[in-house]
Amino acid sequence: MKKHLAMLTIACLAVTSVSAAGLPERIKSAGKVVVANQPNYPPMEYKDPATNTLMGVDIDLGLALAKQLGTTVEWADIGFEQMISSLTTGRVDLIHSGMSDLPTRRDALDFVDYMKSGAQFYTTAARKDEFKKPTDFCGKIIGMSRRTSFPDETAKWSAANCEAAGLPAVKVVGTEGSADARAQLKQGRVDGAVQGSETLPYLLTLEKDTYTVVGEPFTAVYQGIGFAKKDTELRDAYAAALKALMASGEYKTIFAKHGLDGTMLDGIYINGEAVK
Repeated sequence: MKKHLAMLTIACLAVTSVSAAGLPERIKSAGKVVVANQPNYPPMEYKDPATNTLMGVDIDLGLALAKQLGTTVEWADIGFEQMISSLTTGRVDLIHSGMSDLPTRRDALDFVDYMKSGAQFYTTAARKDEFKKPTDFCGKIIGMSRRTSFPDETAKWSAANCEAAGLPAVKVVGTEGSADARAQLKQGRVDGAVQGSETLPYLLTLEKDTYTVVGEPFTAVYQGIGFAKKDTELRDAYAAALKALMASGEYKTIFAKHGLDGTMLDGIYINGEAVK
């Protein structure tokens, strides 16, 4: 891994503009990258209800990276739980879909990290006086997507902040996705929910006076573009392209457009490690 990082460091320092020359031959021949993405996680990726057009941070960044590399994107709408197998079996070239760069995923994937995120509690605006701090959720039913790392992270948080203080544990309910968690919250089937901190500002704008955020994010993780372990050439090309977008200011423009300036990274990170 250190050898790859060293090679990438040299490449990044030398790159001022990136082209298709840095891509694997299969990508250059195809003239496109096939990217796994499930557009159900606004503002990261979603479809405009009026036009069915793909939108979001990942979409804008994915298109900008491909353009920087002199290629195009073919988006593959794949369920989150099938994404890793789709990548390792060659159905897609990479994953760019709000995926957290977790140590447990690095056995199968390498990540080029592009933003920071964290799990955060929220509830309905009608119950804001009942839940003023995260520990008010101890003993309560909390919904979150079962396809994410949130159930395990919430259980760990509960052990450290509820059970360790003699309070009842959070009752974690795995849902079909973030939309399902919100639906159950509105129906009163759960008391609160957990979602990525990067999505909550958008949610509050979209459904005004419906939800309230409780406390600060209780985890800190990177979101990353996932590559097959053997595909180091494509990984390094994307890292160099991201570096170029950061240098040109386009990276900042994309995140500012979606109101996520605070989630930007200060440099290139591979599998959570800074590349100097």
